[in-house]
Amino acid sequence: MIPPFMFATGIENSYPTLQGGTVRVDEMEKCGHYRHWHTDFDCVEDLGLHVLRYGPPLHRAWLGPNRFDWEFADVTFGDLLARDITPIVDLCHFGVPDWIGNFQNPDFPALFARYARAFAERFRWVQLYTPVNEMFICATFSASYGWWNEQLRSDQAFVTALKHLVKANVLAMKAILEVRPDAIFVQSESTEYFHADSPDAIKPAEIRNAMRFLSLDLNYGRRVDSEMYEYLMDSGMTREEYHFFLGNNVKQHCIMGNDYYVTNEHRVFADGHTVASGEIFGYDELT
Repeated sequence: MIPPFMFATGIENSYPTLQGGTVRVDEMEKCGHYRHWHTDFDCVEDLGLHVLRYGPPLHRAWLGPNRFDWEFADVTFGDLLARDITPIVDLCHFGVPDWIGNFQNPDFPALFARYARAFAERFRWVQLYTPVNEMFICATFSASYGWWNEQLRSDQAFVTALKHLVKANVLAMKAILEVRPDAIFVQSESTEYFHADSPDAIKPAEIRNAMRFLSLDLNYGRRVDSEMYEYLMDSGMTREEYHFFLGNNVKQHCIMGNDYYVTNEHRVFADGHTVASGEIFGYDELT
């Protein structure tokens, strides 16, 4: 039984790659979770909490098309069930297995939906999911800032990563619903805002403030404004791809979640470049 109010903690399972895909940053490995997962779950109970945002490491569980290794997930999720801890299952968190490559791969969405369905079939008692975590941030860091995964820096790469991430999320939700019709999807997205540094910077700030909503607009089948539509088309999205998002949303099954860090607010200059602004509006105002 899911309580009417949930106070949750989480164990992060991010695993992006660096240095052209040759180095993987596995947060569960870094924090020792693979060795001390039982103690970590004890700590959840010691805090008096009964909800945990948690997921198996995708790069270890998803070995190839329709090939899965559930050994670690069977043990850990079996223990969560025995403890009566409700998981919000985080299926894709900032990275993919080496055999996928990165988020520029157009095969990723359909393949990931099969993984999501396979997980749902194996753990039918699970109801709460975040299929793809922070789609905007993942696309930005991977294909706009050039920090992770494909390490690209262009509008074309950003839009390609974003459309694949959101399509993967939508297809995964639909696949899970075929197995668990009462599934609930708790989205997680970054709460961004771009402040104009001067009157000449108002326009580039407005564009950035429209771009920050693209992942949620596409995910929820919400029509974007004309400027964002032109941006998407100019950056490689097709009309057919855009209409896929308009016609395939399952927002009635979703809870929009957002998070805030001090780095989420930015100053935008007239030439379009940005720097961190620190907290100006804060989480409550932006939410």
